Amino acid sequence: MKQYDYLIVGGGLFGATFAHLARKHGKTCLLIDKRPQLGGNLYCEEQHGICVHKYGAHIFHTSNKKVWDFVNALVPFNRYTNSPVALYEGTMYNLPFNMNTFYQMWGCKTPAEAEAKIAEQKQQVVDAMRAQGVTTPRNLEEQALCLVGRDIYEKLIKGYTEKQWGRPCTELPAFIIKRLPVRMVYDNNYFNDAYQGIPIGGYNKLTEALLDGIDCKVNEDFFARRDYWENLADKVVFTGPIDEYYHYCYGKLQYRTVRFEEEVHETPNFQGCALVNYTERSVPYTRIIEHKHFSSFGEEVYSNPRTVISKEFSTEWTEGSEPFYPINDEANTLLADKYRALAAQETKVIFGGRLAEYKYYDMAPVIEQVFNHPEVLSWA
Repeated sequence: MKQYDYLIVGGGLFGATFAHLARKHGKTCLLIDKRPQLGGNLYCEEQHGICVHKYGAHIFHTSNKKVWDFVNALVPFNRYTNSPVALYEGTMYNLPFNMNTFYQMWGCKTPAEAEAKIAEQKQQVVDAMRAQGVTTPRNLEEQALCLVGRDIYEKLIKGYTEKQWGRPCTELPAFIIKRLPVRMVYDNNYFNDAYQGIPIGGYNKLTEALLDGIDCKVNEDFFARRDYWENLADKVVFTGPIDEYYHYCYGKLQYRTVRFEEEVHETPNFQGCALVNYTERSVPYTRIIEHKHFSSFGEEVYSNPRTVISKEFSTEWTEGSEPFYPINDEANTLLADKYRALAAQETKVIFGGRLAEYKYYDMAPVIEQVFNHPEVLSWA
């Protein structure tokens, strides 16, 4: 007799949400994670009275009221609104690209002025490509230039993107940037979603609520005792790397990873907002996170005389580092498809989340994915 209905490998958002819903439907679960803590990349740590996002900034946003009500029933969310800025050669630009950006870039005061400027620059690019016999963007650089023109591309996209992916934009596929948000309004809200915020007290509160009543074990590597773990449950929910599950039989999938350098500063307000992108190629990090702005607003920021920042460095993934972003080029897509074909044949294993699917997910879509999974729907 098996001891559990489900063994869940990985304590990130997919695994924790699956476990929570399974328990509500009377199922038994054991969740294991190789890290010393649960929560996956949502894990936070308190430093100097500040909740630090240890694996990078996570802002919950969705237009799905069912998802929003679900997470808020577990832990209340605050009113954080994501309004990052970009720094290029000493000038600050608002993101996403909106009328504030266009005023900073060109002095445009009306939508008509901004639209005309962008249209002029886009047409210059299209004409230059046609002169070379090119009708369709061949790479990310040409795609971006066709969407927003040269000024925005050169100052706010090129350097940041090349640091993020570790390659020239001319070597990146065009589909990475299918579209770029261009808003002809004075609005610095990065997301268009109806709801956004961060759990009051940090994401650990959300993880704890999701896993309340679930048997959990940390510092446990599934692959170190695979037969033992698999024999404990009727089915396995696997959220780790899909290529590792299949012993890299077709080869290893590639990722980008992120390295963080944390600093404590004896100032209550280091940069004035949570996120500042550094878009110059010569600056080694992609952005700086100032964590207190995720939970402190207005004068609250000054109640703590210290602040904690994290500099993000995007690098190639190596053995032992955390895989963050799948590399969506043709070779990796074909390789991932081979592994997905194997996974589709499984009857006792459920694959879910960014590593098991080799696909980048925001948080809300992960929860939606669990809600709509055939296994979960079968419980109703």
